[in-house]
Amino acid sequence: MKNLCAKTVKSEDAYEVWALGDWEWRVLKKYQAEDTKEYARWFCAVKSPFTYGGYELGDVYASEVMSSARRVK
Repeated sequence: MKNLCAKTVKSEDAYEVWALGDWEWRVLKKYQAEDTKEYARWFCAVKSPFTYGGYELGDVYASEVMSSARRVK
């Protein structure tokens, strides 16, 4: 299966957006084509109460986001 989200995009053009309360994850790149793999990672811009209205960039496990947040885009 080809990874259609392998290219890093800007935060405004995120492939997916996930949210949980004040938290938001903008998926900017997916390292694997299948999100259900045990250690599938995403490169995300993350906004939370601890980022004071801004975003922090970093890798997250897809399973952690998908198990707690809901997809809004």
